[in-house]
Amino acid sequence: MKVQRTLFNTPLIRPLMAGLSRLYFRLKGWKIEGQLPPEAARCVMIAAPHTSNWDMPYMMMAGFAFGLNVRWMGKASIFKWPWGPLMRWFGGIAVVRDERRNLVAASVEALKHAPGALQLLIAPEGTRSLVREWKTGFYRIAEGAQLPIIPSYLDFGGKRVGLGPIFWPSGDVEADIAKLRAFYAPYKGLREDLFHQ
Repeated sequence: MKVQRTLFNTPLIRPLMAGLSRLYFRLKGWKIEGQLPPEAARCVMIAAPHTSNWDMPYMMMAGFAFGLNVRWMGKASIFKWPWGPLMRWFGGIAVVRDERRNLVAASVEALKHAPGALQLLIAPEGTRSLVREWKTGFYRIAEGAQLPIIPSYLDFGGKRVGLGPIFWPSGDVEADIAKLRAFYAPYKGLREDLFHQ
């Protein structure tokens, strides 16, 4: 299977963007915390809190700073012309929200057949709006593809971006999501009012 060329795996661009991203975080006073464990080179990475349109560029810079090969899912409307090719080059995968039932199975199958290291980045809240419950798709994808979950975070309150510890789904969705949500308790989104622990 051919590896799709993205911003994260394009020669010359990747090291340049990694250096610029680290410099940006340093100049803005942000700390970069954690690292991706080797056994999680292929993983489902969750990103929270997701409260602003600024989350995407910050997470992309974090991806470069950590040397990741990030892929992410976004609503299909942002993949329309003229932005579609650019969004795909940024690592995006279009999601048709009406086809949610097939999304998990299709994602699992795609991950099983995708070559090399990759981190599928998903916002568990599913939206920038305030939600009380997280979506479980990220969990089902990780479970089905037999991949670990890596919690990643943007803490606008503490000016830090990081990767948390490796988390393997146990099969108890409610208990596992409660543990993951507890991990995010100290972190603040850009819009604190839109993140519910």
